[in-house]
Amino acid sequence: MTEETAAMPASTKVSPRDAVTVKLPAASAYLSVLRTATAGLAARLDFTLDEIEDLRIAVDEACAMLLAQAVPGTDLTCEFELTGDAMRINVSVLTVDGREPSRDTFAWTVLSSLAGEVDSEAGADDRVTVMLQKRRGATGAP
Repeated sequence: MTEETAAMPASTKVSPRDAVTVKLPAASAYLSVLRTATAGLAARLDFTLDEIEDLRIAVDEACAMLLAQAVPGTDLTCEFELTGDAMRINVSVLTVDGREPSRDTFAWTVLSSLAGEVDSEAGADDRVTVMLQKRRGATGAP
């Protein structure tokens, strides 16, 4: 804490962002690293064991969707953001065609039921991102 931040009123102090970014080769052999990171971070938020397992599977499924169209030799990036009762996870990779995953597949349905809130987007550079958000105590998709 600096003298400047110590002198600031509590209402104006900004808390540090609780976020973790993991970047690794876009290959299925490395997905165990993300599953482990997901479980550890979810445990910090006091998610139940079932919720932690759901998130581990959801991250694995999101990665599988993206790896199928990843540019060979590229990196997969996974950003975790922790809030009071939720975890947001963005998984992204540079793809060969820039197409978002189909939302009318069984895999998307499973992903939605495991993570709660799921979305995707494609960037101008053909980077595709799958975004997940799970709240502690939530029962899945509405």
